[in-house]
Amino acid sequence: MRLLLIRHGQTPSNLKHLLDTAEPGPGLTSLGQEQAAALPDALASEEIDALYASTLVRTQLTAAPLAAATGLEVRVRSGIRELTAGELEMRGDEEAAHLYMHTAFAWSAGDVRLRMPGGENGVEALARFDAVVAEAHQDGAETVALVSHGAVIRMWVAARADNVDVAYAAEHPLANTGIVVLTGSPDQGWRALLWEGSSVGPLPRTPGPDDPTGSAVSTP
Repeated sequence: MRLLLIRHGQTPSNLKHLLDTAEPGPGLTSLGQEQAAALPDALASEEIDALYASTLVRTQLTAAPLAAATGLEVRVRSGIRELTAGELEMRGDEEAAHLYMHTAFAWSAGDVRLRMPGGENGVEALARFDAVVAEAHQDGAETVALVSHGAVIRMWVAARADNVDVAYAAEHPLANTGIVVLTGSPDQGWRALLWEGSSVGPLPRTPGPDDPTGSAVSTP
């Protein structure tokens, strides 16, 4: 299965650098709306069979233009919502941001019993995201687009992709409507083909099996 993990478009809380993870969450800024509108052209080469979004409003607004272009129904699932910030909710200070991402990447590294202050632990966060991916795979879709959130995408990919480690995910933030492309399955594991570190644009070439750079994700 080909898995397209797409971060939502820009929100007002993104501009303020706030840990805004509660439901239903904010909508999109005007730039965020433009980013969402650019998704159909950016993904025109992909034959998407299923489209998912989280229960937070921003992902559903981001998915809407893609749904209109493909004719697909947006399947809303709580499992791919952002990592819950708990006691850190709506904080924008450096200490809170560091603790939030430190906890997320600790889960990627295997310390899944660690709990976000007042929030979920890694077992819970990985299990809910895994469940949505498994659902899409069981439905037989060959290419699936999941419109989700920056921290949960980076955490999950670092935990599940065999060629992306915590150091790579930590050093490569995912911009609004940035895309991570993976191939694989829940049973056989995942391999990242693309890490989009900027806003949506033309997708870089995916390395072929004979390409010496194919052992790592490529960037634009």
